[in-house]
Amino acid sequence: MTTNQPGSSLLKTLAIEIAVPLGVYYGLHSLGASDFTALALSGVFPLARTLYQFAKDRTLNGLALVILVTNVVGMLLTFVSGDARMMIAKDSLGSGIIGLVVLVSAFTAQPIMTKTLRPFLTHGKADHEAAWERLRGNRRFEIVLRRGSYIWGIGFALESAARVIGAFTLPVSTMVWLSTVIFVISLAVIMLIAGVSAKEAGMMVAEESRRRELVAV
Repeated sequence: MTTNQPGSSLLKTLAIEIAVPLGVYYGLHSLGASDFTALALSGVFPLARTLYQFAKDRTLNGLALVILVTNVVGMLLTFVSGDARMMIAKDSLGSGIIGLVVLVSAFTAQPIMTKTLRPFLTHGKADHEAAWERLRGNRRFEIVLRRGSYIWGIGFALESAARVIGAFTLPVSTMVWLSTVIFVISLAVIMLIAGVSAKEAGMMVAEESRRRELVAV
């Protein structure tokens, strides 16, 4: 496994999740569909994709489960209200809820982002996996990992607030693309800041792995 595969996979997933719904919305809108109808049908793909992934893998991690539940509940509330703005706000609220869940988990024994970061930092290498296990319980290592959850949690909460405000104050046709722009820019900033913390944790894992190799020699 190459070290750039996780990042490439993430970018590919984001491209699909963003490009397809946008294409569906503007395609249907150009054919005369209402904002609500176009938004409702554009939201079917991400939901179907999540359900397909669950059916395929037969498992959902904590974060994926939160996303699935948020999408389903948000979709139901949107159809009940019949409001196109609620359709846009639904996605914004979803990332906000995810942010709060991630933030709250940072104060528990199992921060969500810790499990998510592990494959990125160990790259599936046996020596790095062993080093990770040895570092568990290390106060500095735990602080660095929890810091990542703080960054992702607060970042998503702020990004969500900005998009929700826009959903109810700006034209729907504007927020369809602007919401995506806000999300992508926010994600880039969050990844940049969180990457500093992740790099520190990765260096600790690599250092622990080298230390054990020297002891073995």
